[in-house]
Amino acid sequence: MAALSAWFWNERFWLPHNVTWADLADPAPGVEYPKASHLLSALPLALGIFAVRILFERFIARPCAFLLHIHATSVHWRATPNPVLEKVFTSITKCPDWRHLDGLSKQLDWDVRKVQQWFRHRRNQDKPSVLTKFCESMWRSTFYLCIFTYGIRFLWQCPWMWDTHHCWYNYPYQVLTPGLYHYYVTELGFYWSLMFSQFTDIKRKDFPIMFIHHLATVSLISFSYANNMLRVGSLVMCVHDASDFILEAAKLANYAKYQRLCDFLFVLFAVVFFITRLVIYPLRILNTTLFESWEIIGPYPSWWLFNSLLLVLQVLHVIWSYLIAGIAYKALVRGKVRQLDETGEWDVGLVRCRQVMMVQVRQDR
Repeated sequence: MAALSAWFWNERFWLPHNVTWADLADPAPGVEYPKASHLLSALPLALGIFAVRILFERFIARPCAFLLHIHATSVHWRATPNPVLEKVFTSITKCPDWRHLDGLSKQLDWDVRKVQQWFRHRRNQDKPSVLTKFCESMWRSTFYLCIFTYGIRFLWQCPWMWDTHHCWYNYPYQVLTPGLYHYYVTELGFYWSLMFSQFTDIKRKDFPIMFIHHLATVSLISFSYANNMLRVGSLVMCVHDASDFILEAAKLANYAKYQRLCDFLFVLFAVVFFITRLVIYPLRILNTTLFESWEIIGPYPSWWLFNSLLLVLQVLHVIWSYLIAGIAYKALVRGKVRQLDETGEWDVGLVRCRQVMMVQVRQDR
């Protein structure tokens, strides 16, 4: 194990030239540098966040949903218990093709249409209620808004918010402040909680993709912390948090059937997403990690890995932006535009941006 640990924490990979772990192990009194062991505190915090979420959804989100006349609806049509079809549904496919349907109809001596109807009713049984989806989105929207607000307030006082060169001055001997530590560990704890709760949350078609996304996010946050790239990492987190709570708010409006508000919030989300991911991120974040850091500290192995991950993230931004733009374009083209009054104000009646579409776009990301 000692040999494996020494190989993993090789100084020549993690640190710039002429810097060793011993240089960071004994800072001056009152000064502290990030240590990988600090990341362990995110695990109990993740459990705490998960517990807070359960209480929030039960005592805050549900009463809000009832005020908006959102209630748990029961399934009107339940599939008739059938061991053969249930085994196919759970083990093979939930949406059988014509070959399966024909074989099952002959095996059960049922009409093909009756088999189709059974699978449709069975799928509907597994669909979560609007109340469940509302509570989940309200929790996420609240957390994203709180962490984004905290991040903006914290970074507003930091010099690297306004001059990204400060992300690299005196690197890696940059002091770990309490505010930066709490920001990082809270974000990491939240994404750990998402990984835990994904197995109990609403089951979505993109479950494997989102699991990999959460795992990659946890890895990137942990990597930047262990490498003391917290300053630029805090900028990356803030940029990504800027649009998340707006999308979750749009979902809430959709569940509550406030369609105009949903349309407005979705358009606002798209605008903020494009600005933060296609403008601020490449022009500010990638510019400082690729070029400013090269001039100040120079490249080294973990520097190449860190920038490679950030570039991959930018590619994903472009793909997600394309998907979002496609949804917005279809909504505008299929919508109806009518004049409100004689002052020239216009109301763009966007068609309903269905919750499934927004979930596919999310995320969140």
